[in-house]
Amino acid sequence: MALLEVSGVSKRFGGLQAVKAVSFRVEKGMIKAVIGPNGAGKTTLFNIVSGFLPPDAGTVAFRGEPIQATPPHRVAARGLSRTFQHMKLFAGMSALENVMVGRHVRSRAGFLAGMLHLPFTWREEEEIRARSLELLDFLGVASLADAEATSLSYGQQRAVELARALASEPEMLLLDEPAAGLNMRETSDLARLIQRIRDRGVTVLIVEHDMTLVMSISDEVVVLSYGEKIADGDPRSVQKDPHVIRIYLGEEDA
Repeated sequence: MALLEVSGVSKRFGGLQAVKAVSFRVEKGMIKAVIGPNGAGKTTLFNIVSGFLPPDAGTVAFRGEPIQATPPHRVAARGLSRTFQHMKLFAGMSALENVMVGRHVRSRAGFLAGMLHLPFTWREEEEIRARSLELLDFLGVASLADAEATSLSYGQQRAVELARALASEPEMLLLDEPAAGLNMRETSDLARLIQRIRDRGVTVLIVEHDMTLVMSISDEVVVLSYGEKIADGDPRSVQKDPHVIRIYLGEEDA
């Protein structure tokens, strides 16, 4: 059984068919990429998988259970976390505090217990802080824990965002264009971070425009065009697919 299985998913916005009968599988322990030109339906598909949009048709199953009608916070609690193309770090909060927010999906204390400052909530808050610091260290930005998150460089902010997503202990991590806005050195650093995350036991599904990044780290690649899947396989076979070549290079099919 695949960790994630998308079956016949479609989504229309008025007269625009954003996603049309898309199906693919993500096996546990792999890095799988979704690529395609602008307007191919990649982000719409991501929003459906993560619970931010309901599909018009089709199903999304995570660990064999349907999640296409599940709110995003419950999807995260099940073990599927995501980042966003446009980073959503909390201004006025430190890098550490941003990561701690992501950890609270695993906390046991409710609102009332927190308001009453019960002893077990103190212990849990210390555990959350320690775990969040560990993740910042894992991603190489522990020295920036007390810095205001939005004052950091773009690459550092990406690392904080990744730490926050990992704080919920996901089994799968969805990355929405994580290399957007990064320079070549930062993109290389990001590639290593994503591989380290996979080596840590987290399956990764990534939407990305940077083909060098995609082809260097992905086990499999799905290609979308005008909302439809046109290829799905290992990077080498996808690069040689005539439909993919035509879309990216403008060549005619033989």
